[in-house]
Amino acid sequence: MDDGPRSGRPPRHVAVIGGSLAGLLAAHVLGSHADTVTVIERDRYPEGPDHRAGLPQDRHTHVMLESGQRALEALLPGIGAEMLAHGSPRVGMPSDIVQWQAGRWFRRTGATAHILTASRPLTDHLVRRRVLAGPRVRTLQGTEVTGLLGDATRVRGVRLRERGAAASRREERVLEADLVLDATGRSSRAGAWLTAIGAEPPREESLETGLAYATRFYRTRDDAGDAPFQGVYIVPNPTQPRGGIMLPMEGGRWSVILSGLRGSEPPTDEAGFMDFATGLPHPVLHDWLQKAEPVSAIHGFRKTGNLRRRYDLPGRRPAGFLATGEALCAFNPVYGQGMSVAALSAVALRDALEDTRRTPTTRRVQHALFAAARQAWDISAGADKNMPGAMGNVLRPRAVDRPADWYLQRVQERASGDPVVGRAFRAVLNLTAPAVSLFKPSVARAVLFGPDPQGLTEPPMRPEAAAL
Repeated sequence: MDDGPRSGRPPRHVAVIGGSLAGLLAAHVLGSHADTVTVIERDRYPEGPDHRAGLPQDRHTHVMLESGQRALEALLPGIGAEMLAHGSPRVGMPSDIVQWQAGRWFRRTGATAHILTASRPLTDHLVRRRVLAGPRVRTLQGTEVTGLLGDATRVRGVRLRERGAAASRREERVLEADLVLDATGRSSRAGAWLTAIGAEPPREESLETGLAYATRFYRTRDDAGDAPFQGVYIVPNPTQPRGGIMLPMEGGRWSVILSGLRGSEPPTDEAGFMDFATGLPHPVLHDWLQKAEPVSAIHGFRKTGNLRRRYDLPGRRPAGFLATGEALCAFNPVYGQGMSVAALSAVALRDALEDTRRTPTTRRVQHALFAAARQAWDISAGADKNMPGAMGNVLRPRAVDRPADWYLQRVQERASGDPVVGRAFRAVLNLTAPAVSLFKPSVARAVLFGPDPQGLTEPPMRPEAAAL
């Protein structure tokens, strides 16, 4: 495909609002279908893998699930090798993790899934560098969108203004576009923008548990290679409101998140952070913290509700406007799905635009983006609805759901020790297999009729293969 405007028609221009991971990956895809893609970002990008003021969650733990790795590789071939070359750890599940979930310790059998645990600034930097090298992608940094151009039938661009000191000296201006894509995250103002042009905002679905978390980065005083595990997962449940996660990062650092449901929020002071860790079901993480050296402040975060905007439902909405990433569907971050769904959504966007069997109308493409996030929503919101104090407009427990809830609870219990169930469970959580795969005959037999796995009374400090 040539790099200049195509002959025989006016140049096409796409505006992507929001230059984080979801927006950048969407811009990369759209660069194959437009003459120019403008990424409008409120911040100014750092030169390297550094913190960005408009992305406060980049001070917290992030993981790239296997599904996200595959999607990224499909979009940016070689990006996985780049991440590893820049020091991103690759952690095997369950062999490398000491995991407590559903009231049980998981056996550390051979890994059936792997996650990448680089810091968010490193992941963003490597993706941003690749995407912005594209000949059709440009950026407007330090700029915010104030509204949409157009009417209830079609969006024709955006209204802009500069941020910071320059904002007081500059008038609002317009940027015309054939397509506008919102990737501004869970705080998206698109509903108000649509209302202002006479269109209908999407209905919002929400569910939140009041979960809060606090994160700190560490170095180990001893050689990290001697550690008998690469991570700790202590997952909250309806009877255990506290959780903790420890995972490696690039540069010999480790990130530790302590989390708690409403009423059990972790403190962000030194003494309170350590004391909170003593309330976890086992001292394994607290003991590790006592031997580690802090290399950052403690940062708290509370925007953890599940939020889904139903652009897929009928309504008076204009052509030429799409939403993706957390502007469409935001999850409780404790499940580690956000970056992977951003990549999966970009693949869904690519596939919808390249489908020669169907015209890629706004509605059809929006449905594809919605579908890309559906399983992650079902996992995150499905788990959170059972937490004490859960609030929102999508709770609505139904009698028909009780058998499935019982079965899925049994899956979690069996996954701790049964290799067949464990493999299927991890594939679903990694979004590499559909949830229905948990009901296939070999898994169902193990879930319903297999022996109850022998419970471990202490965390397995070494993988089983190493103990043989």
